[in-house]
Amino acid sequence: MTADALHARLSAAPVLADPAGAEARFAEIAADLPAALRRGPARDLLLGLADHSPFLWGIARRDPARLARLLADPPEDSLARLVADQRAAGRPESGARVDPDAVSRRLRLNRQALALLVALADIGGVWPPERGTGAPSGFADASVSGALDALLLPAAGLGRFLPQDPADPQRESGLVGLGLGKHGAGELNYSSDIDLVVFFDPETVPLKDGTEPTPFVSRLAQGLAKLLEGRTGDGYVHRVDYRLRPDPGSTPTAISLNSAFGYYETVGQNWERAAFIKARPVAGDIAAGERFLAELRPFIWRKYFDFGSIADVHAMKRQIHAVRGHETLGVAGHDIKLGRGGIREIEFFVQTQQLVFGGRRASLRGRRTLDMLAGLEAEGWIDAEARDQLAEAYRFLRGIEHRLQMVDDAQTQRLPDDADALDRFAKFAGYADRAAFEAALLAQARRVQAHYALLFEAEPDLSAGIGDLVFSGTGDDPGTLKTLRQLGFREPERAVETVRGWHFGRRPAVRSPRAREVLTELVPALIQALSGTPDPDAALASLDRAFGQMPAAVELLTILRSHERLRLLFADLLGTAPRLADTVAFSPHVLDAVIDPAFVEPTTDAAVLEAQYRALVGAPAAHEDFLDRSRDAARQMRFVTGARLLSGILPPSGAGRAFSGIAQAAVATSLEAVIRAFEADHGRIPGGRIAVLGFGRLGSCQLTADSDLDLVVLYDFDPENRTSDGRRPLDAAVAYNRLTQRLVAALTAPTRRGGLYEVDLRLRPGGGQGMIATQLKSLRTYLAEEVELWEEMALTRARVLGGDPGLGTEAAAAIRERLARPRDPAAVNREVRAMRDLVAREKGDGGPLDLKLSPGGLLDLDFLAQSLVLGHAADHPDLIGRDAPEVLSRSAELGLLEGDAAERLGQAYRLFDDVHHWQRLMVEGDPGEAPAAALARLAVAVGLPDARTLAAQLDAERAGVRTLFERLLG
Repeated sequence: MTADALHARLSAAPVLADPAGAEARFAEIAADLPAALRRGPARDLLLGLADHSPFLWGIARRDPARLARLLADPPEDSLARLVADQRAAGRPESGARVDPDAVSRRLRLNRQALALLVALADIGGVWPPERGTGAPSGFADASVSGALDALLLPAAGLGRFLPQDPADPQRESGLVGLGLGKHGAGELNYSSDIDLVVFFDPETVPLKDGTEPTPFVSRLAQGLAKLLEGRTGDGYVHRVDYRLRPDPGSTPTAISLNSAFGYYETVGQNWERAAFIKARPVAGDIAAGERFLAELRPFIWRKYFDFGSIADVHAMKRQIHAVRGHETLGVAGHDIKLGRGGIREIEFFVQTQQLVFGGRRASLRGRRTLDMLAGLEAEGWIDAEARDQLAEAYRFLRGIEHRLQMVDDAQTQRLPDDADALDRFAKFAGYADRAAFEAALLAQARRVQAHYALLFEAEPDLSAGIGDLVFSGTGDDPGTLKTLRQLGFREPERAVETVRGWHFGRRPAVRSPRAREVLTELVPALIQALSGTPDPDAALASLDRAFGQMPAAVELLTILRSHERLRLLFADLLGTAPRLADTVAFSPHVLDAVIDPAFVEPTTDAAVLEAQYRALVGAPAAHEDFLDRSRDAARQMRFVTGARLLSGILPPSGAGRAFSGIAQAAVATSLEAVIRAFEADHGRIPGGRIAVLGFGRLGSCQLTADSDLDLVVLYDFDPENRTSDGRRPLDAAVAYNRLTQRLVAALTAPTRRGGLYEVDLRLRPGGGQGMIATQLKSLRTYLAEEVELWEEMALTRARVLGGDPGLGTEAAAAIRERLARPRDPAAVNREVRAMRDLVAREKGDGGPLDLKLSPGGLLDLDFLAQSLVLGHAADHPDLIGRDAPEVLSRSAELGLLEGDAAERLGQAYRLFDDVHHWQRLMVEGDPGEAPAAALARLAVAVGLPDARTLAAQLDAERAGVRTLFERLLG
């Protein structure tokens, strides 16, 4: 073996978390490896893969000989060989026809080898981070080119495509494949999508007479994506994303060069300029692609310094992070790309300055982030310390990003939430323990934050000069109107009249002398804070509405004056999450939780949340006091959860668990409180027990910010002694139904401290008829003799929330027994489909933004999951008790659902559920009637550039889900 063999250059390996397990897995292939690879650094590295990466170890086990070759050869030679073979995959031997299955397998096996090679060289310390991102990028170029050949050559054989050179069908073809984003920059993530746009020159594309180029090239682009991202037994090659093309919601997959140029020249946006900084021809007619980018240069690079781009690009970043200025960062669950101090902040730091200065400085037009950090320093826009610290942080964060994606080949940038999982990952990343990893991550993130804040987020104090802001008198000051326009207010005259009205005391909340005194000092900073929101006019109108609803605003104004961070947060809430802003207006001290260090240390554990809830409620002396305190506790905890969601500290799924945990705590504590008050009047029932079950989104731990509570109350008692023993005795059945009424009142009745929840009891046995509480024996009879399939569907999401543990356990067991009864899956599918059709007829849907009822939406996905549980729980009882994404995933593992279908459905569910959570937090009223600014914020929240792209993505996902729904359920 040569001295430059990969295994001879290894210098690092992960720290083992389970040495015995790793040794056992390594032993399975050790005999198939040369002796040199069974000891020393190679063994250490392979043990690390066996311990930490199911994905990589699966590739290694599948072909130990391939693993041995990769370790025995120089990595540069292996990479060159793989890239060359990938590029040639679509061109068969001379005279042979293209075999699609053979091409597909060859592309995927090469991708497996590439994934293993990059991991070995990256984890083993052989390649620097730049090589670890460059190698996948070059390989992706070869993948696109090879796949394109595999599609063009058969078309040429049929006489539909007439290439200039049959041996090289892409040359001078007029087909342009541009790589954007990290692909174009040569900085691909380990498991990244590739961002492609496909353009064509209709005058050049060599097509058979009569063949329309747009449909031909669009089908070609669709076939290219299918060939690359379709999953087979050999995996996939690359996920392909075409959404960066012009107006993707209303344009074909492939667009003519003239149409694309006209779009960018007339309506192209700054985020598209930023995307095209990294654009690079990767396949097709490379020369035509270079010419197109040269013609597009005036759109990307403005002749004059373009400081307006900072505000526009920063607005995107500000919408990703509604809460700005946190000095304390969390690690568990942190998104190292979008989170504070993450990769995106470094990229924005570089790209925004490129957009501003690149028109006058050609040296700042490069694609690669690290190169441009050096370029910015060379041109004098940043100092050497910023260059070096941001470059070090970028390499560190990209390394962590790769390591995250190497675990399961998942496109993720989010660190584990669970402490044990985070500890394991820290070891995979090469750290002795979680503490060492956290220290390293926080140090780098804080450096990034510091530099990013200097460029984007430095805010003046209350007295800083931002221009004229005069609101006294009766006339409009021209200087003030100019300042407001510069700050982003579209209707400055209305803004002046609104603020002038505050000073004139038109709102009772700011009518007192003290309120007007604080307000006069605060207004300049408050206006500036509102100007940082996506829609300052709407944010100001929301604040004016809040002042109109508040009895007094002195407390809120004083808090906002004293804390700049809270001022910025409140402004963002006014413009982004009106419900949370209303909460602040009603109870200003909920803002205190945001400056508590615990704000960035979220929990979704129901037991911990209940403990926090009980601590906030305390020990009230009277039932009325309990009702007020419970509302204050829920308001504060729900506000904190919503703020954590907006700030990226909690993902939508985590917020769902937190909202559910808060509701569970409210139900459990309210039940205890009403029992105490009830027993004081009526005494106890001998042997009596009561428990509460949660159904729907509460049962599956997916509550949104404004969900109702679907509850069922159960009770039991000694039939031989059914009368309570108090001074006003009651029959047991009467007592428990009255107790249930009191529970509902405790949860729903408005008090001086506001409301708590809306409650729905209609999922109880008998529905809306009869008694509102159900005896255990009646539940059992109902389950055995009366329950219909649609009711069993609801039971799949039942969960015990509180009350007597024994009764809860018995009820859960009875429900589980019913769900696990043998059934004919085909019959279940027919009934579920019929039920879905009935819902569609009776309820319809609220349009494309109705994520629940629209065809292909959440209801279809929930029904699919419920059909799998009911049809197969007899043989697979572990399907019971899972939420819908878990049921779909587990069904694929059990062979009940195709893996591709399960992945597609699960991906759609996550998108719909994320959007659903954001809708409930950010949009008041009907989502279909949401203003454009709210929809734009919603799109950015889920990682998409605009509302149109969001709508297109939702439509595409719904169409795919609906197709699978109809195929699977008939």
